[in-house]
Amino acid sequence: MTSDFPIGRRSLLLGSAALALGLGARPARAAAAAPGDVVLTLPAPTGRHPVGCRSVYLVDTSRRDPWDSSVPVRELMLTFFYPAGDITGLAPAPQLPPPTANAFGQVAPYGPLRLPAAGVDWAATLSHSFADAPALPGRRPVLLYSPGGGDPRGLGTSLAEDLAGHGAVVVTVDHPGDGAAVEFPGTTAFRDEPVRTTVFRGDPRDRPEVFRTMIDTRVADLRFVLDRLARPIELPLPRGLAGAIDRHRIGLYGHSAGGSAATEVLFEDHRVRAAVNLEGYLDHPPPVPGGTPEPFPVTRHGVDRPLLLLGTEGFDHRPELDRSWSALTARSRRLVRTARIADAGHWVFTDCAATIPQLQAAGLTTRAERNAVIGRIAPTVSIPKVRRLVRGFFAQHLDTC
Repeated sequence: MTSDFPIGRRSLLLGSAALALGLGARPARAAAAAPGDVVLTLPAPTGRHPVGCRSVYLVDTSRRDPWDSSVPVRELMLTFFYPAGDITGLAPAPQLPPPTANAFGQVAPYGPLRLPAAGVDWAATLSHSFADAPALPGRRPVLLYSPGGGDPRGLGTSLAEDLAGHGAVVVTVDHPGDGAAVEFPGTTAFRDEPVRTTVFRGDPRDRPEVFRTMIDTRVADLRFVLDRLARPIELPLPRGLAGAIDRHRIGLYGHSAGGSAATEVLFEDHRVRAAVNLEGYLDHPPPVPGGTPEPFPVTRHGVDRPLLLLGTEGFDHRPELDRSWSALTARSRRLVRTARIADAGHWVFTDCAATIPQLQAAGLTTRAERNAVIGRIAPTVSIPKVRRLVRGFFAQHLDTC
């Protein structure tokens, strides 16, 4: 697939799939955190298991990169979260790898997340997962997560950890060229920087060819990960994890564009038994203003396996979203459940549900800015609610804990 979208391999994200500009020829170095900078925290997982994590680099040699014609393969970065065994002597991993956190912090003030330009040590936020811990014995269902357009996979850490603490193996997927910043293990002959930043300029739905490339690429990325999970012994996983993966109990979930892709993969790939769409469209924008949107194949045909469409009352493009969701439910009513969270905004499904209120308490964002991102709902309400809904859905359909 090709796209005529003007790309700059080293542009940086200015908000989640909403506003991006090029900020220089190379990923900029972040300034050292100032004394007194706020360190944000994530809520602990609620399951009975400690959680391990491992970052994994994969290469699909059958595809060229769709965003940069000079890259002859498709590179991916994943994080596996899983129930861990012995964690003695291990330290929690960061929410975002330092280079990713640095890039995110530099561009954060310019996008719809309304994040502050200074006063936060973005690289200091820790997860509740322990890098490279041995896996707890047992066969586990597998859940793949695709983040929102432009978002790094690390913004889905809290929900992934909670699902893993309750017994699932969760695989979060970065989509390079799309995601804000993706850190690879090193450089290659075709990529001279270890960090690759987003190509997006503006909201992809304002450029129909860009939106189509984004969704098609994510679908292909997720199906490639499914291919590799069918042979887990070949993956560089921590001790015991390959044997824990039950490839007959696979689910997908995703936020925004990630939810769009997860829903389409549910339709296309019968290895997936159930999926959760966290406020993602199910149609392509019209090729010309005022034209007719093009439904995804899943929207035209319906689903034959369980799907949860989970949204918010405060989503500012709800009429367009409802149009595509109602078309799907009309064709697969028995298998699709729809729910919405009151007083919530679009990013309540991400780690922003926990971190934005902390920024408001520190005086680094306003009440109006917070409400525009995650809504008025308190994190003590939103975080448990999202966790329960997603976990409960997969428990019902994948026999998770």
